[in-house]
Amino acid sequence: MYTEKVIEHFRAPHNMGKLEDYSAIGKVGNMVCGDVMWLYIKVEADDNGRDVIRDISWETFGCTAAIATSSMVSDLAKGKTLEEAIAITNQDVAGELGGLPPVKMHCSALAADALNEAIYEYMSQKEREIPEALVRRHERIAKEVAQLEKRYQSFLEQEPDTAAESAKTKPCS
Repeated sequence: MYTEKVIEHFRAPHNMGKLEDYSAIGKVGNMVCGDVMWLYIKVEADDNGRDVIRDISWETFGCTAAIATSSMVSDLAKGKTLEEAIAITNQDVAGELGGLPPVKMHCSALAADALNEAIYEYMSQKEREIPEALVRRHERIAKEVAQLEKRYQSFLEQEPDTAAESAKTKPCS
């Protein structure tokens, strides 16, 4: 059962859509349920020269929990320094939503991963020193993305009848 806060963020998501003038993007997905998130950040220096997420948006293909966690992570990260945003965990996201069913906790992990990937991309582009914990997260996520791409490439290479049969999976709800 979803909390009222999850339902609110699903019905009226915050910061949804593609940010046109973004600094970096984080792309993540889940091989099991098929959720895919793209999270865009616009980073600018504050008066003290610190990198701050001035704007954020996202596009998500997924279930109620995936939409709600995308919305919540965008609320949590907006206005934060990169260091503060890196510290946002999936437990923070789920907690702010009043909790998630255990089977949906992977959605909060995807949301936190998308944020981390956007920050990683930004720091890489700007040739900034990347914290070791963020490097390790990126390496884990990169492996998962490679597996996803491999899975879908083999799916696309199948004969049409076989591909249609393979596409019959239990939906993520």
